[in-house]
Amino acid sequence: MRGKAWGWRAMREADLPVVSAIAAQVHPGHPESDPVFAERLRLAPASCLVLERGGEAEGYALAHPWLRARPVPLDTLLGALPGRPEVLYLHDLALLPAARRSGAGGEAVRRLAGSLPGLPLALVAIGGTEGFWRAQGFAPVYDLALEAVLRGYDPGARYMERAPDQRGPDRVASSADWSM
Repeated sequence: MRGKAWGWRAMREADLPVVSAIAAQVHPGHPESDPVFAERLRLAPASCLVLERGGEAEGYALAHPWLRARPVPLDTLLGALPGRPEVLYLHDLALLPAARRSGAGGEAVRRLAGSLPGLPLALVAIGGTEGFWRAQGFAPVYDLALEAVLRGYDPGARYMERAPDQRGPDRVASSADWSM
């Protein structure tokens, strides 16, 4: 990533304490319990990533196969993945300040999209991140049935999807390059 010796790698169980610490720093208004992170890793290890620089974690991304237009409420265990997933749901993308605006967010989206080719991607954009997600090829899906779950995130939360063949730019310089 632009000569900074940063890169995404598969998340490991040993990463969970630092993932939790990054989440607490990046998403203080959207806390999730450690069992949520552990369950996502256990259920969908191929779509759980850690951003590392010099052996130190600078961010993480969690995604899992899921059902279209069924965003998972915050701090909720899944129990199991659907037998016939309809989307790859990007549960969380969090980057520490030093990693933002580096292109790491867009790179994570590209890597995750490749983990389940052919499926659309879906997420809930929070905290003013809709612009970043639009730049990555996501578009809002408006459905009144989603409103109750979205209110649990924040007042401006938006459910968004990206077609499986969409591609975002190689680099997006956005302060929202850290969260969804």
